[in-house]
Amino acid sequence: MKLDDLINQVSEWLRGTGSDSDIVISSRIRLARNFTGIPFPHWANKEQENKVIEQVKAGISQSAHLKNSLFFMLSDLDNIDKQFLVERHLMSHEHATHPDTKAICLTSNEVISIMINEEDHLRIQVMKSGFDLDDAWQIINKLDDDLSNNFPFAFSKELGYLTACPTNTGTAMRVSIMLHLPVLVMTRQIDRVLDAIAKLSFTTRGLYGEGTQASGNFFQISNQVSLGQKEEEILDKLKGVIRQIIDQEKTARQALLSKHKHMLEDKIWRSYGTLINAHIITSQETVELLSMLRLGQDLGIIKGLERYLINELFILTQPAHLQQIEKKKLNPQERDIKRAELIREKLSIKKINKDNTN
Repeated sequence: MKLDDLINQVSEWLRGTGSDSDIVISSRIRLARNFTGIPFPHWANKEQENKVIEQVKAGISQSAHLKNSLFFMLSDLDNIDKQFLVERHLMSHEHATHPDTKAICLTSNEVISIMINEEDHLRIQVMKSGFDLDDAWQIINKLDDDLSNNFPFAFSKELGYLTACPTNTGTAMRVSIMLHLPVLVMTRQIDRVLDAIAKLSFTTRGLYGEGTQASGNFFQISNQVSLGQKEEEILDKLKGVIRQIIDQEKTARQALLSKHKHMLEDKIWRSYGTLINAHIITSQETVELLSMLRLGQDLGIIKGLERYLINELFILTQPAHLQQIEKKKLNPQERDIKRAELIREKLSIKKINKDNTN
């Protein structure tokens, strides 16, 4: 399997399955790990970073979870390839910059990905569809055990796992839930919700994580600190917060549907009409309109349209994905044209019309 082959499959986290998948897009757990005796990447020289890569390549073959996985040196990938991996949430923007002596390992189903020599020697990630933190934790916990048997990870009895950023020290675990909260945004309740989350020491980011703003009504909520807490405590606390947010979004959806059904239907069908008829459309407009389309599908206003297809369109319409599909570089206007064409093609297959709602 090659990197180009990923364009022809639906990422695991986009399948629209799992608990509360009408609101929770994905559940992600990331562990930061560093090797003893080797400086953290920002202080290591190229020889030391290459040593990390060689050790990881050798250790991968010893893990049952990583057999037949894909391994890429970032220096062998062009800018579109790297951005493609960022758009699929398999690696960070930071990892894509200064690609020398950096690498990535990922499983073919895209559940597991490991960034090598990002901020830490290893950033191990497991990502699942829907509200499925328990399964994600089981996978990453077993994978961490496998890797710990092969790698000498930097660990302190007093502090826990040692990391480049002090806020990650301890369990070195970041747990993140991606939520679609269109009605809390529409009814202007979202600021109150986010303020409450911040007071509980959780942080909120946009669709592409740190440094990005919320767009398309997507919010990533994650723990800020791991020092002094056990993994299970972090998971339980985040689960409790997410369940409350899910309940608030569901309550808001039902209230809006009950009191302002015609306004809501109009907004959703106008979004569909624009998507199915546009011949030029920007990435930002696409995300906003697809958010409304997804809400329509979740509420049963639009029927005959699978959730995974809408989820997939959020990613396929991103710049690098469009260029991977075309197998060439596209300027912004060419991307806007291709994006509109792709959306019309994907949605017209379903021949959605208002009769589907009867």
